[in-house]
Amino acid sequence: MKFTTKDGTEIYYKDWGKGQPIVFHHGWPLSSDDWDAQMMFFSQKGYRVIAHDRRGHGRSTQTATGNDMETYVNDAAELYDFLELKDAIHVGHSTGGGEVIKYVAKYGKGIVTKAVLISAVTPLMLQTEANPDGVPLSVFDEIRQGTAFNRPQYFEDFTIPFYGYNREGAKTSEGIRKNWWRQGMMGSVLAHHDGIKAFSETDFTEDLKSVDIPVLVLHGEDDQIVPIDNSAKKAIKLLKNGKLITYPGFPHGMPTIEAATINADILDFVNS
Repeated sequence: MKFTTKDGTEIYYKDWGKGQPIVFHHGWPLSSDDWDAQMMFFSQKGYRVIAHDRRGHGRSTQTATGNDMETYVNDAAELYDFLELKDAIHVGHSTGGGEVIKYVAKYGKGIVTKAVLISAVTPLMLQTEANPDGVPLSVFDEIRQGTAFNRPQYFEDFTIPFYGYNREGAKTSEGIRKNWWRQGMMGSVLAHHDGIKAFSETDFTEDLKSVDIPVLVLHGEDDQIVPIDNSAKKAIKLLKNGKLITYPGFPHGMPTIEAATINADILDFVNS
């Protein structure tokens, strides 16, 4: 299904089942398909599950503008207003984690009951004077260069650290790698390029501080994409009502390759 925003952008979304809504926000540069393991699991548990493709990603419009965090969040808000969601639980992975906390802070009062941040980019990825142990700008410039001008090969290579397949003893799934590449290549190269700034330079500190609802923070201790020390361990200190679970050895892409563990912990949190 598709929904059209006020600026004419078509947002593709999935909306399955009935019951309390659980809304999933995907990471860069993927699509709502990255939530297959969670959408199936929670729909079979009696929840209404919803996921959309961010503008410029997946099956949504490849816009030349609006590939920034504020617009991502505004698009989401328009869609969720259209769906008339109440008592929803929002779950975000990586960039989607940032989208979740900013959406909850800006639009979620009275309609969002809980939030889950998985391998999230919060509070701020970029190294700055105020965030000296962040990731240097040169790293994101390299991601921009590879994405803009060598995307097919760069995305294929990116799946290796994303899923921790470069670690000793890791069992590589070529199907998972191909599915990541498929999702990435469906989207706009311009949106993916511009989205790097959105996930790396957006400061979510005040959003985290302002949220009152329960927030579950899940992060792999071997995350090579969003290092845990500069993300989850900082974010949990800013939340008023947060709970942190970390996983030894788990990589950035743990919702896919460690779905059984992640789903169980989210379900416990949802039911608590």
